[in-house]
Amino acid sequence: MRIIDLQEAAFPVQSTMRNAVFSFAEMTTSIVAVRLDPGSGRAPVTGYAFNSTGRYACGQPMRERFFPRLLRARPESLLDGDGVLDPARAVTAMLVGEKPGGHAERSIAIGTIETALWDAIGKAQDLPTAEVLARRYRGGTMQRKVSVYVGGGWYRPGGVPQDVADEIRGHQAAGYTHVKIKVGGASLDEDLRRIDCALSVLPDSSHLAVDANCKFQRDEALVYAKALAPYDLRWFEEPCDPNDYALMAELASVYAPPLAVGENLYGNQEVTNLVRLGGWRSEKDLIQVDPPQSYGLHAFASMALGLEAQGWGAGSHFPHGGNQMSLALVAGLGLGGCEAYPGVFGSFGGFADDTRVEDGFVHPPQRPGIGFEGHGALHALMSSVGAGLKTS
Repeated sequence: MRIIDLQEAAFPVQSTMRNAVFSFAEMTTSIVAVRLDPGSGRAPVTGYAFNSTGRYACGQPMRERFFPRLLRARPESLLDGDGVLDPARAVTAMLVGEKPGGHAERSIAIGTIETALWDAIGKAQDLPTAEVLARRYRGGTMQRKVSVYVGGGWYRPGGVPQDVADEIRGHQAAGYTHVKIKVGGASLDEDLRRIDCALSVLPDSSHLAVDANCKFQRDEALVYAKALAPYDLRWFEEPCDPNDYALMAELASVYAPPLAVGENLYGNQEVTNLVRLGGWRSEKDLIQVDPPQSYGLHAFASMALGLEAQGWGAGSHFPHGGNQMSLALVAGLGLGGCEAYPGVFGSFGGFADDTRVEDGFVHPPQRPGIGFEGHGALHALMSSVGAGLKTS
C-alpha cells in the first residue's frame, strides 16, 4: 500500500452566518484528495477530507512541506505490521523538520491530510472509516446510532429573540431534540431573552447549550456565568480565550453546570494543559476538539484514550465540526455525540443526503470510507480536486 499523489484546492464555505466574534463571509476551507495504491493488483482508491469550518484554507504549507515529505518517504516506512498505511506514521513523516510548538500553524494542514488518508484506507478495506477506527482503537464495532445536536442560533441582521424559537421548531420538525445557540453577540439582556425563547419550545434546559465563541474577557465572562447558572443548561461553551487556563479554572470554580471547550485547541498538549490547569471537571465538563484541525483522527483517538485513563469517559467528547468526519469519529470511538449544521455552510455542512434524524439520533452511513460520496454537493467539489491526481 502506498501513496501515489496528493492535491489541494481552496473553496469558500458559502456562509454569511455570524457568531459573537466574526462572520463566515470570507471564510475558506481546503479540500485534500489523496490517491492510494492498495497493492495486490487492486485499483487505486481516492480519499478526501476538508479542514472543517472556522479556519481558512491552508494549501501552501501542504504543497510546500507536507505533500513532498509524504511522497519522499519510503512507502514501507508508512505501513503498520499488517502492511496497511498507518496515518500516525504519515504524521510523523510530515513533522520531520518541524520545530516543537506553534501547533495551529501546521496541525490543520497535517490533520486534514491525515483524515483524507483514513478515508482512503476505509475504501481500500471496503469498510466505513468508523468501523476501521472501532476495530483499531476499541477492539469492537462501530456505533450504529449516534446522538446529534444542532449548532444554531446564529445572529442575523434584523433578528429578534423570537427567531430562535422559530428556528428550533424547524429543527424539531426535522428530528433534532437538542440545540446550541450563540451568546455574546448581543447584550446580556437580549441573550437572556433569546435563551428564554429557546426554552419556551424545548422540554427543559438540558436540551439547550450556549456558545460564546471565546468572546469574553474576565469580567464579562463572570457576569455571564452568574446569569446563566440558574438555567442549568446542557453546557456553556467557549466562554473565554481557550488558552487562558487561569480564567477557565476560575469559571469552573464558580459555575456549577457543565462547561465545554476544545474547537480552538490544536494538539494533545493543549488539551492536557486544559485538563491539568483549567480546572476541568471530568464528571461534567466536555471537550470538543475538531479532528482535522488538530492533527487528525489518530491524534484525537490517542487523546481520548489517554484521558480515559485519567477518568474522562468517552461520553465527555463532542467533536466540533458538524460533518461526516466528526460523525465517523464519534461512531468509531463511541463518543458522546456529534454536532450538526443543517442548512449552514453550503456544500460543507451536514451529513450524507440520505441521512435521517430520528428522535435526536442518526444512523451513520455504511459506505466505504468516511462516506463523502453520499453528500452530492460536497462530493462534486471533492471530485474536482481528485481529477487532478496522478493515476500511478
